[in-house]
Amino acid sequence: MSSPQVAFIGAGNMASALIGGLVKQGFSAAQISASDPYAPSLEKLQQLAAVTVTSDNIAAIANADVVILAVKPQAMKQVLLPLATTLQQKRPLIISIAAGIEIASIERWLGGALPIVRCMPNTPALVQLGATGLFANAAVNAAQRELADSILRAVGIALWVDSEQQLDAVTAVSGSGPAYFFLVMEAMQAAGEQLGLSRDTAQKLTLQTALGAARMAHDSDVDTAELRRRVTSPHGTTERAIASFEQDNLREIFARALTACSDRSQSLAQELGRD
Repeated sequence: MSSPQVAFIGAGNMASALIGGLVKQGFSAAQISASDPYAPSLEKLQQLAAVTVTSDNIAAIANADVVILAVKPQAMKQVLLPLATTLQQKRPLIISIAAGIEIASIERWLGGALPIVRCMPNTPALVQLGATGLFANAAVNAAQRELADSILRAVGIALWVDSEQQLDAVTAVSGSGPAYFFLVMEAMQAAGEQLGLSRDTAQKLTLQTALGAARMAHDSDVDTAELRRRVTSPHGTTERAIASFEQDNLREIFARALTACSDRSQSLAQELGRD
């Protein structure tokens, strides 16, 4: 499929991010369609790219080689059931970016035996710096797998996992991960203000430090532990701060938090996948 037709069911922020990324990667707007019942979302999308928009899901998927499910998880069953007949006839690749909806549930609602990729992107996809974990069912062929990979790589990195259950860990690490960093930045800014900095100065120093640290870690040929050691001089200021974090069991705090996130991901799949 050198010029696949891609249909989005749902035209919210993540769909818009993917569409923007695809256009930047060379996809033609003529290859892309999107459906959404909310007219302002479609209008906003067309300001981004001259894609085909409609409020009719059936019309959107009529000629699609790829159907990307970008609807709220709670609405997935209601949205998919009316599409089952068309999708069984057309048999496009289906990519779900809805959190907590297992492939087995999608297969059941659509009548089974369709090629489905389930993935977990994160919100930095909105600025083409996303991190996505993907898993494919057995019906997905090599060409479709490559196509799914190229679509998600349009907004960041895309990494395949060995089992669908590992997507719960992906959710804990990268799917929900941006919020952890936002919380850390929020705490650092507040601490800076308590130490006498203005709000604006504390915020700018915090954000630039986070950006710089991430870039250093991304571009470095050593791991983050070694980078930390390199900036932690013996008996220095950084060592005192790190010692305080370690004394407060920061690693255990993160381990518990990510485990709680993964557990909730599993329970959501059970709740949302019920008939």
